[in-house]
Formats: sequence, C-alpha cells, structure tokens
Amino acid sequence: MEIFGIWIAALLTLCIYSFLYRDNPFYRFAEHLFVGISVGYSIVITIHQGFIPLAWNPLAEAVGALGTQIAGEATPETSEALSGLFKIFPIGIGLLFFARLSPRQAWLIRYPIAILIGFNSGIAIPNMLRANIFEQTHGTLTPFAQMHAGPLPLGDIIGAVLIVIGLICTLIYFFFSVEHQGPVGWLSKIGIAFLMVGFGAAFGNTVMGRVALLIHRAGFLINDWLGTF
Repeated sequence: MEIFGIWIAALLTLCIYSFLYRDNPFYRFAEHLFVGISVGYSIVITIHQGFIPLAWNPLAEAVGALGTQIAGEATPETSEALSGLFKIFPIGIGLLFFARLSPRQAWLIRYPIAILIGFNSGIAIPNMLRANIFEQTHGTLTPFAQMHAGPLPLGDIIGAVLIVIGLICTLIYFFFSVEHQGPVGWLSKIGIAFLMVGFGAAFGNTVMGRVALLIHRAGFLINDWLGTF
C-alpha cells in the first residue's frame, strides 16, 4: 500500500511539472484533482468542525429543551440550552448565500456579504494597524530611545538611522500631490532604492522557498520513487 501511494504521488508530481513543457491534459487532470480534493476537504471540515458543533448541535439541544419546558419539566440546564435558539439568526443569514442560485432572489446575497465584510474588517483593521503601523513605528524608534540608557553598538545605530531614512524617503515617494523635483525628487529616488531592496529581498525569499519545494520533490522522485524499482 505504501508503494502504491508513492507511485500516485510521483505520477501526480510529474503531471504538475509537465506544465514546464506546455499545457497538456496530464497537467489539467492533476490541477482539477487538486482543486476538487481541496474544495471537498474544506467543505467536510467546515461541516464537521464548524456547522455541526457550533450551529446544528446547539440548535437541536435548544429545540429539545424547548419541548421539555413546554412539558413543564424545565431545569436550569434546559433554560441554558434555550440560548441555542439564537443560532437561528446566523444560520438564516448563512442560508442567504444560496440565494445566488436564484436569479430573481440573487439580490438577497448582499446582506450576508455586507455582514461578513463588515465583521471581518472590524477584526482585521485594528490588527493591521497595530501590526503594520504601531508596532513598526515602535520598533523604528526603540533604538533611539535606548540611547539614553547607554551607548549602542555602531551597527545598531547605523541600522536604526538607515531605517528612519528609508521610511521618510519612501513616504515622500508616495506623496504624489507634490511634484518630484529638486530635494523632493532626490529623496523620492532614495525611497525607490529602498523599495527595490525590500521587493528584491521579498522576491528572493519567495524564490528560496519555491526552490526548497523543488528540491524536496526532486529528492522524493529520486530517492523514494526510483527506489521502488
């Protein structure tokens, strides 16, 4: 069974890498298989780890508790379980996504999309401000604040100064309301240089990650797959 799995993985790997030659049916088969398995797996995980424990089970318990209370056998546990009836509202909002299947009722999907975007934005925007602005500003100014406690190594001072220069010049480059001439033009060019260094480092990191994946798959084909012959 293990050898069978190795052969399946090797053949699918070769199907994916066949795209380096040109688009072909083998690559499309592997691509569609990957997308289908990913979507199917995501749906199953969402149902079993999301919908059933967070929506269906509490709602079923609430319906059972409601029947118990109507029968006059209410307990503190049944009263607490009745709070699961409020799950009807998020379930109903989620079901509105399926309104897209009806051309006449497709406009109803605007409501769950608006709620989803608003909810996610309310969570993401403060976190992004804290991580990308406040924390970055704090990290930029921290070396200068530490100078009062004593002398810093020369490398730390140079690094802190370069970060501040790069920050100011990069921001000046994005001030498009001011014509980039004279001192503003020179500073914006310095900002472009810092941007190119940052983009180059990010791209280099991406390439290193992809090359590492390629080396791993090549090692799998050479050692594991060819080792089965």
